[in-house]
Amino acid sequence: MSPMDLNGKSLLITGGTGSLGKALVKRILKESPDVARLVVYSRDEQKQFQMAQEYPNAKYPQIRFFIGDVRDFDRLKRAMKGIDHVIHAAAMKHVPIAEYNPMECVKTNVLGAENVINACFETNVERVVALSTDKAAAPINLYGATKLVSDKLFVAANNIRGWNPIRFSVVRYGNVMGSNGSVIPFFLNKKKDGVLPITDSNMTRFNISLDEGVDMILHALEHAWGGEIFVPKIPSYRITDVAEAIAPEADKPEIGIRPGEKVHEEMITASDSFYTYDLGKYFAILPSVQTWDLDEFIEKTGAKSVEKGFSYNSGANDDWETIESLRSKIKEHVDSSFEV
Repeated sequence: MSPMDLNGKSLLITGGTGSLGKALVKRILKESPDVARLVVYSRDEQKQFQMAQEYPNAKYPQIRFFIGDVRDFDRLKRAMKGIDHVIHAAAMKHVPIAEYNPMECVKTNVLGAENVINACFETNVERVVALSTDKAAAPINLYGATKLVSDKLFVAANNIRGWNPIRFSVVRYGNVMGSNGSVIPFFLNKKKDGVLPITDSNMTRFNISLDEGVDMILHALEHAWGGEIFVPKIPSYRITDVAEAIAPEADKPEIGIRPGEKVHEEMITASDSFYTYDLGKYFAILPSVQTWDLDEFIEKTGAKSVEKGFSYNSGANDDWETIESLRSKIKEHVDSSFEV
């Protein structure tokens, strides 16, 4: 599939200085070097300063760095003037921190989502893709619950667009390999101490690389009809295999799961199965209230409904990473100098 042509378009990425935001910027500049404008919107001035060193204005005049918070509607609306596409990646995502500071998580992940939607409606944005998480499916922690609400807001935004041609969609995936705060960089850092703490020896997670995450966002941006939650078909890993892949000689004490953690993650629940379709590379959970013709969607996309009661769970996956595949992917996607 040829890459999406974004030449001449203007894009804004909330949370644009995060791992995924930076990967998106890199890919867009590579595949669409004549993009009209690329606005990196985030609230971390230090990360913006560092990113600006990588993309000096003299060489990359299309990039703009906007300090701003998704909690600030007026700032969002100003930043979106003249923007064609919005990718909403900003979130408060650390589970224990969200459990301890619940309203701060709600303000960013729920009220921030509402602000993004309303700012898009008040400007001329054409396409919006919001990032979700596996923790939003049957959530047991506040982070997952706020992202489920966010997903619902973005899906339902299609119902109130009226004459407006804007389309909102969501992408939901598991742990992004090597992203800030994730387990692989944590274990790589702890390797020097000779001790890798394991929360639960039965724990599993879905695994996706930054590049695959970017692929999925651009797929949704180009192909969404409006209201879909896209879910990738990706492998799972066992947390014990990750530890073994990184530091086979290290001690691996089991310390118990953190507040709000699951042993296995789920991206599609059995209750979602009634609205879930297989698109080949991805699944799509369709909105229960559609603003387009389902038969036409099936005909044009080749979508096939999944079996009723189908669920997509990291512990019951058919596709698994091995210790060797994890080592290979860590070297390719996280740390090129990695050796066991």
